[in-house]
This record gives sequence, C-alpha cells and structure tokens, in this order.
Amino acid sequence: MQHGPAVRRRKLGAELRALRAGAALTSGEAARLVGWHQSKVSRIETGASGVKPADVRLLLDAYGVTDSQLRELLLVLASSDDGGGRHHWWHAYRGVLPPTYRDFISLESQASAMRTLETSVVPGLLQTPEYAREVTRAAVDGLDDERLDALVEVRLARQDVLRAAPPLALSAVLDEAVLRREVGGPGVMARQLARLVESARLPQVRLQVLPFAAGAHIGVTGPFVIFSFSRTSDLNVVVLDHLTSSLYLERKEDVEAYSEAFNALRIHALSPEDSLEYIAGIGDGA
Repeated sequence: MQHGPAVRRRKLGAELRALRAGAALTSGEAARLVGWHQSKVSRIETGASGVKPADVRLLLDAYGVTDSQLRELLLVLASSDDGGGRHHWWHAYRGVLPPTYRDFISLESQASAMRTLETSVVPGLLQTPEYAREVTRAAVDGLDDERLDALVEVRLARQDVLRAAPPLALSAVLDEAVLRREVGGPGVMARQLARLVESARLPQVRLQVLPFAAGAHIGVTGPFVIFSFSRTSDLNVVVLDHLTSSLYLERKEDVEAYSEAFNALRIHALSPEDSLEYIAGIGDGA
C-alpha cells in the first residue's frame, strides 16, 4: 500500500514503459529522441522520480501516441501537487486540502467509473450541501467557518463529474446504517434521503442498499472506492480511507480482489429498484 502520489508515479511510469515498448524503442533510443540521458527515462518508468507534464508530452510524441483521452489521463497523473502541472479547479484549494485528498479528486475527475462501498455516510458525490457541512464539521475537529465553507465547496464541486460529458458512472452499495444514522437532525436527513432517491433515478448512477437483514458481509472491514479508467485497466486503483490519510492499492491482484468483493456485495444487496423503495420508505418514516 502506498500513498496516492507514489502510486500515480508508478502507474504513469508503467504506462509510459508499455507505450515505449509498443513503439519498439529501447530506453536508450527513447532518451536520444527527446534529448535526455537514459537514466532519466529509467527513473520515470520505475516511478523513482516524478515527471513534469511537458516531459510526458515529449515522450508521448516520441512514441507516436495520438489518443487524446489517453494523453489527457497520463498528463493528469503527471500533474504535480504544488500546482506546477495543469491547473485544475481544486488547485485553488491547495491551502485547505491535504495532498492525498487532492490526489483522490484528480483520479475521480478522470475516471470513467467509480464503485464504492459506504458503511457510515452518504457518498460525497450524492450529498446535499447541508449534509456535507454536518459531516465535514464532525470529521475535522476545530474547523473555523471559512475553512469549513471551503471544504463544503470542494465536496459540491466534485459532484460535477456526474454531469460531465460523458458522466462518471457511479455504482454505490450503501450499508443500511448510512440511511439510519441521523446527520444534522431530522430535516437535514429527510432532504438527504430525498436526494438519494432523486440520484438513484439518474442513468449514470446505480444505488443499492445492503440491509441489516443481510447480516455479516465482506464489507464489514470498512468502506472502499474502486476507480476504473476506460482506456487502460492498468490504471485502476482501490482507495481506502483512514482517519489521517488515504491508502491506494495498485497491484492487479488487489484491484481484482476488491472488484470481486464489490460484486459479492451487489448480489447480497437489494436490487436498485427495491433499494429506491427502501430509501423512500425510510424517508417517509416507514
């Protein structure tokens, strides 16, 4: 398990290595094409050192990569946390967001699909502003109003991925505890449940409830997120949240294990149609 930036460097390096091999070039030949020393290409490919987006463009041009979506994805992975790369909207919040959260947002913004198990709170992409405020206030101790406002703004801005063209495909399994835990009082929770029902009707959102009646399940160890990318499965990654940081699982066998676990959870959960009725029933006080 590695922290986000290290995972991104290694994934970027592995993809660049594969593209170089696909272009039938040795690392030495690639280095000569772009005017570098061979050791620089090797360090980039192993993830031992970071790489600027401008350097990635040089390599992609040398390898004859013209796929615009793949180029964009690799350039995002090369973007530095200090703002030295491409300027995305979340860079305006550098003073508020920890590096691991910025890394999470950058992956979320470029992923084609996101699968998530939530055991405690509503997924951030489906939260109402008032619910997001209460959850953030509870999760981060000692927030002043200005920083709280900024973190809520970020949470809401992230939701734009569901309205993008094409939108992020979100598949979420919610433990019933998410629906029963009253956050911010009855009014806040009622409006949040109504938002879930509304969101569940979107074609890009698949929402399933894992009821208490399902008993113990594979997800009892905690929530997780799986990001998938349409152009290459080698960039798929699992994210595990902890109190003070996020951990990223990049190995193919880890991603496959969590994918299998998510499929098992979906089987034990209510169908999307029954889940919608279940959520609506809780909202109505049934």
